[in-house]
Amino acid sequence: MSGAQPWTMLVMATIGFAVSFWAWALLSPLGPRFADILHLSSFSQALVVAVPVIVGSLGRIPVGALTDRFGGRVMMPLVCLATIVPVLYLGLSGRTSLPGLLVGGFFLGLGGTSFAVGVPFVNAWFPPDRRGLAIGIFGMGMGGTAIAALTTVRLVNANGMASPFVITAIVLAVYSVIAYFVMRDAPGRVVPSDSVATRLVSTCKLKVTWQAAALYAVAFGGYVAFSVYLPTDLRNAYRLGQGDASNRMAGFVLLAVIMRPVGGWLADRLGPARILAVSLAVAIIGAIIESFTPSLNPVGTIAFLLMAAALGAGSGAVFSLVAKVAPATAVGSVTGVVGAAGGLGGFIPPLIMGYVYGQFHTYRAGMLALAFIAALALVLTLTAVRRGLTHLQRHYVS
Repeated sequence: MSGAQPWTMLVMATIGFAVSFWAWALLSPLGPRFADILHLSSFSQALVVAVPVIVGSLGRIPVGALTDRFGGRVMMPLVCLATIVPVLYLGLSGRTSLPGLLVGGFFLGLGGTSFAVGVPFVNAWFPPDRRGLAIGIFGMGMGGTAIAALTTVRLVNANGMASPFVITAIVLAVYSVIAYFVMRDAPGRVVPSDSVATRLVSTCKLKVTWQAAALYAVAFGGYVAFSVYLPTDLRNAYRLGQGDASNRMAGFVLLAVIMRPVGGWLADRLGPARILAVSLAVAIIGAIIESFTPSLNPVGTIAFLLMAAALGAGSGAVFSLVAKVAPATAVGSVTGVVGAAGGLGGFIPPLIMGYVYGQFHTYRAGMLALAFIAALALVLTLTAVRRGLTHLQRHYVS
């Protein structure tokens, strides 16, 4: 393969990830507006933005296994094309009622499955000592949620409620056509011969699957939870306007996006366990500070940015771990399970936060719960994950 081709494939996969995540996150910036128009409770509002997350998360399991079988060149355009349908449904009719939002949001979750396509696709194009960086760069595609945060409300204000959905659908269609003609699977890609069900059973027997899933549920799950619920959090806890809250959410997302390849790059050089341990420790500190709802200028802002940097770097380090430990023919399947865990980790917190705020008008319990769960993940990193990596290194040396 030519030296430039892997990077071309990485760019195409990253763009596809960003575009599909843009679609996946369309409902979040409009959550407060839907709440006002449809008179939604705090829990219903949280449910609207969380449903695409749960579907996109669970959908990664079969999509990852299918990517092992059919390759990213087929699956990435297919996922983007399928996402057009719920995007247009929401833009043209589904957004006018709570049931319509939930149905549209359910199928909008298809956009979130693209992660399980891109990781094995990119992984196959790069050598092991560069996969952490490569997958970290691919992970920057999660910045599609920032595109949604920065543009959705502005487009609605300027051109009406349908405009962000129609524009996103057009972008998805254009990308799908280009990707079909440009993307190629890596030479020598091994196609599994066994069934999807058999492969998933084998994947679930691997220790790395469950260790990485637990860590990703905290790192990426925490990122997803904040990216979908932060506008609501800032509006309720700090009384910010919708535009200001969306802009701050975009800043949170962009920092996490930038730190993801940094985390992968550092994990390639210093080891995934070290980077994960530091990231989780910083996230714990940030969550504890924010549990007291300090003033945004500057303490609250610093706490949120610390958590964004830590969760982004931690997410990158998790897939450096997967790239080092998972069998080459099972990367898609492992990624599917791990990615599902990350999405599920982002699904539950918004529901809890919405319920807690509705009952007590404070987010303290939710922030402290995040700190506690991150502490459990830190213990896992310093024990089982570190031992597993040490054993793997000894195996290679021997």
